[in-house]
Amino acid sequence: QVQLVESGGGLVQAGGSLRLSCAASGRTFSNYVMGWFRQALGKEREFVARISWSGTSTYYADSVKGRFTISRANAKNTVYLQMNSLKPEDTAVYYCAARPSTTNWYSGVYDYWGQGTQVTVSS
Repeated sequence: QVQLVESGGGLVQAGGSLRLSCAASGRTFSNYVMGWFRQALGKEREFVARISWSGTSTYYADSVKGRFTISRANAKNTVYLQMNSLKPEDTAVYYCAARPSTTNWYSGVYDYWGQGTQVTVSS
């Protein structure tokens, strides 16, 4: 299995930036699709972004497209989420997730999850 640990969350003013990191251990990191999700208080968990095992393909939720960038450094077993132009509605616990590269790119289910890191954007 894969163990995931997020870091980099914190408090930031609207319009500011944060970079989240997800450190992975266990099975071969590069053989997994990596994703970021978030869950705000009182809301369901929602998809934010995902990246293919090779790093070639990415996909973003409409709510963050153009503001957030997902990337990965397989040699470091790490995936990143660069968040720019942050808005108060971005406030949530952000989770890193992983699924095997053999899963469907559009509908695959994520099997492994980190503990989450809090991002708070003040207005």
